[in-house]
Amino acid sequence: MKILVLHGPNLNLFGRREPHIYGTTTLAQIDEALAALARELGVELATIQSNHEGALIDFLHAHIDDAQGALVNPAGLTQHGVPLHDAIKAMPFPVIEVHMSNIAARESWRAHSIISPAVKGTVQGLGRHSYLMGLRGVVALAQEK
Repeated sequence: MKILVLHGPNLNLFGRREPHIYGTTTLAQIDEALAALARELGVELATIQSNHEGALIDFLHAHIDDAQGALVNPAGLTQHGVPLHDAIKAMPFPVIEVHMSNIAARESWRAHSIISPAVKGTVQGLGRHSYLMGLRGVVALAQEK
């Protein structure tokens, strides 16, 4: 079983960017924790981080026929990523939206996610654990399918 992991714009700066919000865990550490959990769950991960929406969309399109699920942290595309929303809706597998912070508890403009209506569920506000819980969830959903 292959699960995609998509990290959106500026997430390569985890550990340095606003540590009072996102903590000091780096993206590499998140990916390492996901890889360890994937091994435990017996699944393969394909991961991308891009600051460009089109690269994330191209990644989804490239794996439309060989993935069984996806985790997406759309980051700054959360509120305005219409093309990403549409690409997620086109996927034949479950997609879980993840956020390190609780977007509903931050600036009012962050509270609305244009991505949420396109995904199966959302895990947020748990720091790096959002990713790990999201991976467990999407694997469970894919196994049920």
